[in-house]
Amino acid sequence: MRVLGFMSGTSLDAVDMAVLETDGETIQAFGPAGERKLSETTRELVQEAVRQALVLPRDAPDPPAFADAAKAIAEEHAAAARGFMATHGLTRADIDLIGFHGQTVFHERPSGGKIGRTIQLGDADLLASQLGIPVVYDLRKADVAAGGEGAPLAPIYHAALVRHSGHEAPAAALNLGGVANITLIGKDPDDLKAFDTGPANGMIDLLVQERGAGRFDEDGRLASAGTVNPDALNALLDHPYFKAPPPKSLDRYDFKLDPVRALRLEDAVATLTAFTVETVRLATQWIEPPSALIVGGGGRHNPALMAGLRAALPMRVLSAEDAGWRGDSIEAEAWAYLAARSHLGLPISYPATTGVPAPMTGGKTAHPA
Repeated sequence: MRVLGFMSGTSLDAVDMAVLETDGETIQAFGPAGERKLSETTRELVQEAVRQALVLPRDAPDPPAFADAAKAIAEEHAAAARGFMATHGLTRADIDLIGFHGQTVFHERPSGGKIGRTIQLGDADLLASQLGIPVVYDLRKADVAAGGEGAPLAPIYHAALVRHSGHEAPAAALNLGGVANITLIGKDPDDLKAFDTGPANGMIDLLVQERGAGRFDEDGRLASAGTVNPDALNALLDHPYFKAPPPKSLDRYDFKLDPVRALRLEDAVATLTAFTVETVRLATQWIEPPSALIVGGGGRHNPALMAGLRAALPMRVLSAEDAGWRGDSIEAEAWAYLAARSHLGLPISYPATTGVPAPMTGGKTAHPA
């Protein structure tokens, strides 16, 4: 199948797109990839949906903000797809499926005997009708309903990517998005472990935006100009999440900026960057030492963060590009791969990746009207 995958991360920066040719097991070919920046109107609608999601009681009806954001997200994705397909000479007949992540506005891990909650907004029926292509969506809900964490879901694709690119196992893939997650691919093809390690870019972005200093720490300049505050770093690390065994997952809003609020901007960003590095180091203690750690996600563009990882970790730390991967497209490729597996009824989550009781598939399919 030739599948178009979409990913819109919690940074609310852009819709990432990538075409993958796959049988749901192996990667046959990589098609074109690209992105389209989110409009400010859609970002504001999503931010309002996030604000309401964070205070939404369990089992309460969806607020109207959810429907407004879901429609805007679908329309953004449809416009992105039309421009992308036109640029690369693709028609709807060239695409068998679309893998649609939607926009995460809330994620709560299971706790105290209660199943978790996860909310990804996006009108899949509208998207399917506008593009005339079946859309596979809602890939996290079945896992959560079965008692799993609902995240991370990319590990099975990371395993396919390691096999396709011929990297020596055990190898690990680290995604530095709003939250960081790690996948260990063992020598046995069935040996797959994964979990969220802690915040990555999310807290840094929020702080920089709060201080009116831009959208993110561009090129790690703020972190490089600052000094890590040990007391603030220890306060951040004093969270029960880091003592809990995997599998485990996070929302980007599970941690507060309070420990760094009194610091000057550069020192606060340096401390948050060191926090990400240390949480990745702590995470590697839960896994078999890999031959290499391959880093994807926006955080790999931050020289201060990458230098910190290389100094703190005993294994080789490679950027996705160093490993021969398309670093800006991995998540979109993963959603294309997961859509193919969902379509074929193959597992997308596993006991050692999300804590679900048994390997299971998931997702729904919206067909063009």
